[in-house]
Amino acid sequence: MAMTSDAAHSALLTDQYQLTMLQGYLEHGLDETAVFELFVRKLPKERNFLIAAGLAQFLSYVENLRFAPDDLEYLARCGFRPALVDYLASFRFTGDVHAMREGTIFFPDEPILRVTAPIAQGQLLETRAINLLHFQTVIASKAARMVLAAPGKQLVDFGLRRAHGAEAGLMAARASFLAGFAGTATVLAGQLWNVPTFGTMAHSFVEAHDDESAAFEHFALSNPENVTLILDTYDTEAAAHKTVALARKLAERGIRIRGVRLDSGDLAAHARRVRKILNDAALGEVRILASGGLDEFKLAELVAAGAPIDGFGVGTRLDASSDAPYLDCAYKLVAYAGKPRLKRSEGKSTWPGAKQVYRRYEGGRMARDEITLAGEASPDGEPIIECAMRGGRRVAPDETLAEIRGRAAGQLARLPPALGSLMPAPAYPVAIAPAVRELVKQWDREHPTGGAP
Repeated sequence: MAMTSDAAHSALLTDQYQLTMLQGYLEHGLDETAVFELFVRKLPKERNFLIAAGLAQFLSYVENLRFAPDDLEYLARCGFRPALVDYLASFRFTGDVHAMREGTIFFPDEPILRVTAPIAQGQLLETRAINLLHFQTVIASKAARMVLAAPGKQLVDFGLRRAHGAEAGLMAARASFLAGFAGTATVLAGQLWNVPTFGTMAHSFVEAHDDESAAFEHFALSNPENVTLILDTYDTEAAAHKTVALARKLAERGIRIRGVRLDSGDLAAHARRVRKILNDAALGEVRILASGGLDEFKLAELVAAGAPIDGFGVGTRLDASSDAPYLDCAYKLVAYAGKPRLKRSEGKSTWPGAKQVYRRYEGGRMARDEITLAGEASPDGEPIIECAMRGGRRVAPDETLAEIRGRAAGQLARLPPALGSLMPAPAYPVAIAPAVRELVKQWDREHPTGGAP
């Protein structure tokens, strides 16, 4: 069967072991309330912080999670037992969801999502929870580094064509915008979320003409409100001179050239030469944009060199987060039937109990966090995990991307300077509250040989 646009919304977009576990829970009467938390175990060495993203898509998934008749028929044919198929036929999520708001900076061990529900319901959400929140968090965190590396510059997501699939490219446009990008080349992101969309011209348009000047003129006449010309198909500086000549010709028709784009070679050197050519022709208002294999380090290098570049299009290395394409994250059971639960796996142990994170500030900057038990007060901190869904229903409408973007900008402004650097920094202090540690000791006393009787 061909892949359709509905596939991303199918209840079968999950791991098979979620369904086999549900079958086991149902057959053995495991139906008590469980608490699951999604967190990152450790930062990639290339990251000093992460930005939470993807919550809106997860909540939409939870609200609309239904098994269609053909889903149930397929599962029955696969050998799943009637009791499970009947359970899924009427599946509705009835639990609670707590989470960090999108755009919030967070650190290892801090839960960005907490699901409280009958264990089968909470279990079924695991795959898509990680899938949706993990990816957008990866991209938003990468984009934030670029925003910090090029302050005041216009950054645009150009990565759809290099993304790992259609949904990934679309979500990357959303995640990069909330982290501070000016917009995206992905048109659907504009329709869905009002993300500003940008576009210039392709080398192929120039190559399709026998004369580069003619290509520039034809493009300008077809797109008079958005004349941005690409200069490096052949000779960059020669194309800049052609741009000057065209600008005079277009002015007679009331059309102005808004920008030029550089996509190859020594971008700083080309930008300086092009800027001079344009300035000498009294075209100082024409903006210079650059693209081509850019990441935060290249952006920082160009900014430090004083390259006269007004904006950047960033593609592959953003949408694939090339230096840190994944996070060591997990969605784990931390409580069941009113008792704390944990893992003791080597290198993958977990902290038990439903948790809250309190953040302290000093001098307007983030100073330290403390992971406490949910409901445990902190005298001098700000709680950053909030209720997003109660009884299977959202407690508030989705925030706008503009609101999330504003939060992310505020968070980045309050980062300690070392964490905002591209270089590795000392770890941000995150303390585990005594009450959480006491739960571990309690569990160890009750289970001296692990989970064995």
